[in-house]
Amino acid sequence: MMASWLFLGLALPAAAQVNRSSHFLSRQSVDVSSNGVRCGGLDLPENAGCKQVVEWAAGGGKWDSSAGGWYRSMPTITGVSHEQGNLQDFQRLYYCSPPGDSFCGLPPCTGCSNPPCSDCFAGNQLYASHRPGCDGNDKGVGCVPPKSALGYKGQHWPTTVIHGTQEMHIFAIGDWGGMDGSLDPPEGRKTIVAYDWGRRPGPSVFPRSRWNKMHTVQFCDHKQLVECFNTRGQAPCAPECGYVAGVDDQPQLLVADAFKARAALVDPQYILNVGDNFYWGGIEKTCGSPMDQISYPTKHQFDQIFEGVYQGAGLTNKPWFSVLGNHDWGGFKFDNGWDQQISYTWASNRWVMPAPYYKTSVVYADLGFDVDYFFLDSNFIDAMPPEEDPNHNMCSRKNNKPSASCAAADGPESVDACPGWFASLWAEQKPWVTQLMGKSEADWQIVVTHFPCGHEQDFYKSLRDLGMDLLVTGHRHDQELWLPDDYAKNHMGVTCIVTGGGGGITSEATPNPEETEDWYGEGQYGFYDLTISKSEILIESINYDGDVLLTHTVHPSR
Repeated sequence: MMASWLFLGLALPAAAQVNRSSHFLSRQSVDVSSNGVRCGGLDLPENAGCKQVVEWAAGGGKWDSSAGGWYRSMPTITGVSHEQGNLQDFQRLYYCSPPGDSFCGLPPCTGCSNPPCSDCFAGNQLYASHRPGCDGNDKGVGCVPPKSALGYKGQHWPTTVIHGTQEMHIFAIGDWGGMDGSLDPPEGRKTIVAYDWGRRPGPSVFPRSRWNKMHTVQFCDHKQLVECFNTRGQAPCAPECGYVAGVDDQPQLLVADAFKARAALVDPQYILNVGDNFYWGGIEKTCGSPMDQISYPTKHQFDQIFEGVYQGAGLTNKPWFSVLGNHDWGGFKFDNGWDQQISYTWASNRWVMPAPYYKTSVVYADLGFDVDYFFLDSNFIDAMPPEEDPNHNMCSRKNNKPSASCAAADGPESVDACPGWFASLWAEQKPWVTQLMGKSEADWQIVVTHFPCGHEQDFYKSLRDLGMDLLVTGHRHDQELWLPDDYAKNHMGVTCIVTGGGGGITSEATPNPEETEDWYGEGQYGFYDLTISKSEILIESINYDGDVLLTHTVHPSR
């Protein structure tokens, strides 16, 4: 019975069952920059509650026939297998991976001196030295990380070959990654909580302001929308906020449910991810980690916001070809752990982001066609002079520390250098993609980037002239389909979609379908399903409830 309580979460004692939610609200972030914070010994009075079970686990428990399942997080937390674990290792495991194989910061995470989670993980990183499933002798971009975060920029990710003659689907989603309220961030950072009940496992949406369609009148600011979250839409929630209880408070999970339900039906071969993967500011640590290591906050955020959400029939083990959004760089700063999202490529068998910009190809071997994909970083748009717009400026002097630097990750070396660095990154991508687009002999050419339809239209028109068939974007928090003949706004001559309604942040306008006058597109929360063949791509806009809102068919430009 002891084993089932401690490691399977089947029969928790009453003390561990009472008021779990209060545990989240009472936990505080701890500055672990000092080496003085360590797990106390099992003989300390505060550890009486876990002493017996930890000693049992480190003794006979680890040899039980079910031990492999009970202690499956041991290598990640301690760096050794459960068979090799000593008493201290099992004490760390009890704190960092309590019943149910949840990670640090989740209930009933109590006892064992309650060390800060990042300290419990410190020195025992999950290594990303070789991508799962790779041959040990393969040292190429698809198997081994670069020495620096930009080491693989512009390179070709290994071609994906898909067999079969069934209907082929691709999902596209963006701006999907909510806040990880159960994370205890390192480096003295604040918890990622925007409202009273946000300290919980899984994703919590970030409340943004809401404006009219022309963005000339603000209906509701951030603080007002937070009040709507705190009261669940009851007074004093301002009606102008357009808050819809049951939708605005859980959009990532609603979209994910529709995503999973459709995936179970159509079995998409891969996902196009247009960025803003973790709100508010990406991975909650400073840039500069070794590229072959995954830090505690990275592991925690990916587990809570990605791995634990987008699984199931038709999704598990499917590649997510991804780009960074402005919030992944830091939102209103540039030195958060954007490089860790790149590193995660070699710790995962499905996350693909080898660099800020890269190319790959997909070959549909039995259907006789192929696609060239070009993934671009367009975040220079939010890299403004340091004194401008501190709420939306990655180079903001107000929100970046004076000493902020990502030079160790080949990123901006200072606040003052930040705008020029992002401008240069964009400038080098333009001739790169232009040359490759012109040489492409694939049946389809598709560009994926974060910033939405409408930016750099002359440049994308030049790519259209070279054969670009489709532009896939995000950033605006809704669902929009721009058609080539919509000349009033689309000057590119190419179909473009905005799929920024993934639910990590509240939508541009109210999701109330009876109040659509300020909607830019056909929906607020959702994703796209692309059915591709040699002769056409059928684009379907899928709402958060699974309904198809809009369809359009694209034919090859060549």
